[in-house]
Amino acid sequence: MRPTMAAAYCTIAFGGLIAGVGAAWAHATLDHASPPAESTVHSAPQEVLLTFAERLESAFSMIEVKDAGGTRVDSGKSEVNGSTMRVGLKVLPDGQYRVHWRAITSDTHRVEGNFTFNVDGQSR
Repeated sequence: MRPTMAAAYCTIAFGGLIAGVGAAWAHATLDHASPPAESTVHSAPQEVLLTFAERLESAFSMIEVKDAGGTRVDSGKSEVNGSTMRVGLKVLPDGQYRVHWRAITSDTHRVEGNFTFNVDGQSR
């Protein structure tokens, strides 16, 4: 094989290796939250809905929602459907709420995060 052909094959192989490594390092990033992170909503939501950039593993992914005193206000087990995860909420009075989530993809990558939202039915 001529040296220029060998160099071309090596370049192609190396490029494929780098592209594969980038895909292997991808994680389930949070794409959208409802209610939005760090927002103030004027009526209490009935659920928290999170959408991720990758398909989730339902057995190990979860959402917990707590009030300012640390009491859980979600209705229990999170539901996962593809790349979305949701949990129902109890009736929420005005106040600040913290959402903690853990997402595990089918290739076992784990990511976690937190955000808050406020319910303020008085200000419109």
